[in-house]
Amino acid sequence: MVNINQKNQIFPVILEEDETGGYVVINPSLAGCYSQGETIEEALANINEATELGLEDAKSNIDL
Repeated sequence: MVNINQKNQIFPVILEEDETGGYVVINPSLAGCYSQGETIEEALANINEATELGLEDAKSNIDL
């Protein structure tokens, strides 16, 4: 488990090596928030972006 920091919020994420190569990473705090990358660094950067988009989407749904 790895923690990512998103605008002063920390989200634990699950990072797993994919059997076909690369890495899969899941943010269980946000439904449907997952990503992948060829390296650990790429996978973590991608989940950081996916988390940011998920938070923006959640905020826009609250603002409705």
